[in-house]
Amino acid sequence: MRLIDYIQQGGPIMYILILLNIVGISILIWRFIVIFEYKKNIQVYVDQILDKFKKSTVDDNLKINLVKDEIKQNVIALEYGMGTIKTIASISPLLGLLGTVVGILSSFQVISEQGLNNPSMFAGGIAMALLTTVGGLIVAIPHFVGHNYLNGHLDKLESSMEKAILEKLF
Repeated sequence: MRLIDYIQQGGPIMYILILLNIVGISILIWRFIVIFEYKKNIQVYVDQILDKFKKSTVDDNLKINLVKDEIKQNVIALEYGMGTIKTIASISPLLGLLGTVVGILSSFQVISEQGLNNPSMFAGGIAMALLTTVGGLIVAIPHFVGHNYLNGHLDKLESSMEKAILEKLF
């Protein structure tokens, strides 16, 4: 059986899962590129923040808080799109479960209308149920992994920027 046959057998929920997968993977790739480009040029961003606060005459505690806020603003800009990735990772298994329920429901409808004389008549609903479950998990797993991986990089990036800037300021 070809991939397109599995998709068609999964019904409309499979098309929704495919659309979500395309959107999510596109955002993941985009975020990977943006974050790793930022990491390559991190010294430029550190220097920009240092220039803002080197000549400042405010209290040291206030300066530390202002630097941390500035770093957080940079990281927040890098987090753009991460919520969408997390949402796709969260709702994909639920969509797969919805497909499971719809497939089982259609199987029971066939059984109630035609009985159990011909098992192949209700097998289509069971196949839809299983395929949408698999589809939901196939979409969710890489999005969970990608989201967690990028969040880890952002956390490391934030702490390394904080350390580099505070060491040079004080």
